[in-house]
Amino acid sequence: MRVLFVTLAASPHFFVQVPLAWALRAAGHEVRVASQPDLMDTITAAGLPASPVGPRLAQEESVEELRRRREKAAERLTEPPDAQELMRMAEDRPERLTPDFLDGLFTVMTSAIFQNFSAPETVDDLVTLTRRWRPDLVVWDTLMMGGAVAARASGAAHARLLYGLDLVGTMRERHLASLAARPPELREDPLAEWLDWTAARYGGGFTEDLVTGQWTVDSTPASLRPPTGLPFVSVRHVPYNGRSVVPEWLHEPLARRRVCLTLGLSFREVMGGDQASVPALLEALGELDAEVVATLDAGQLAEVGQVPENVRVVDFVPLDALLPSCSAIVHQGGFGTAQNALAHGVPSVIVPNDLWDIHPRAELIERSGAGLRPPEAGPLRPAELRELVTRVLDEPSYAKHAAQLRDEIRAAPSPCELVPVLEKLTMRHRSRD
Repeated sequence: MRVLFVTLAASPHFFVQVPLAWALRAAGHEVRVASQPDLMDTITAAGLPASPVGPRLAQEESVEELRRRREKAAERLTEPPDAQELMRMAEDRPERLTPDFLDGLFTVMTSAIFQNFSAPETVDDLVTLTRRWRPDLVVWDTLMMGGAVAARASGAAHARLLYGLDLVGTMRERHLASLAARPPELREDPLAEWLDWTAARYGGGFTEDLVTGQWTVDSTPASLRPPTGLPFVSVRHVPYNGRSVVPEWLHEPLARRRVCLTLGLSFREVMGGDQASVPALLEALGELDAEVVATLDAGQLAEVGQVPENVRVVDFVPLDALLPSCSAIVHQGGFGTAQNALAHGVPSVIVPNDLWDIHPRAELIERSGAGLRPPEAGPLRPAELRELVTRVLDEPSYAKHAAQLRDEIRAAPSPCELVPVLEKLTMRHRSRD
């Protein structure tokens, strides 16, 4: 069969798709990846054929555009709160999950995020591609709902492949429940309205699978997933870190314990910078009785004076190669980094930022016993971080619980083992012969 992967033009989102794409290719299926033109070199570097769709996403320019869209959407509300608050898809405090909050959340998210990532030109190109190439299955990034519209327009089966916790599915269920409790004339649904007129351009209309897929593929360990009533299939997380060369020093014997410090790609690519202070992080880790490998680029090091003697700074090293030698990792909680750590059973100290699902992931990992996070929001004091890392290194329970999550990941079906499942689901859901 033919399988089209649709991804947002951000490398961490694409990296999650690569192992499954290659498993399908290895099984003899034709695979293609569609994304905005920004990502073409990254896709082809993974050895996969790429199709550009729509205009460039231009992440370096879209941070300001995102702010403008967010504020414009908030202005349409009767009593607009802070626009940033209305993008908190991870909100789970019952007192905050009011009908007004849910309405505002989906008003802002639809305008600032979903419509932006699946712009009309992008969806037009996706529909043209699916109608010409005729895939049997479309696997789409949870933020690229245009992939579902294009699958519907061509009669293909379609599934979401999650990047992180299923915040869209969770919040969608809450919003639908809120709408159902109101009189019909008060059931405004901006996400359904946008998808309805988008699908209508190609002869269709709105159904809920355009939001959450006919089914969902999820690589998050089941014990860390938020509960939803949606159909899903599990897949083992297989780390892919992009084109890389393993440095020779990784093969040298360790003289003492090793700690990895990485701030990941997601916040830098999608939101324009790191929230954690690099000088403060290095100051905290410089006094550890451990070797610290810090994956920092020149921009992140610009404000650093002297790098501590126990810190080895590298621009990039594949985490899949580095983490097996590490006793702990300090990171911001992004999906790719956290999954890499869990896959290798390495306990975490998470210095979370506000991007997407990072706070709830940090909470879940801490609750599982596989890591720690600062107890309070705000600037992190070096002494506080040093204490957290020391606890994770010295208390055996953190390594034990991280190993349990590693074993849970390894027990999930591999991408290769998932291929027959996808074949059966595709035959069941495809609407054309």
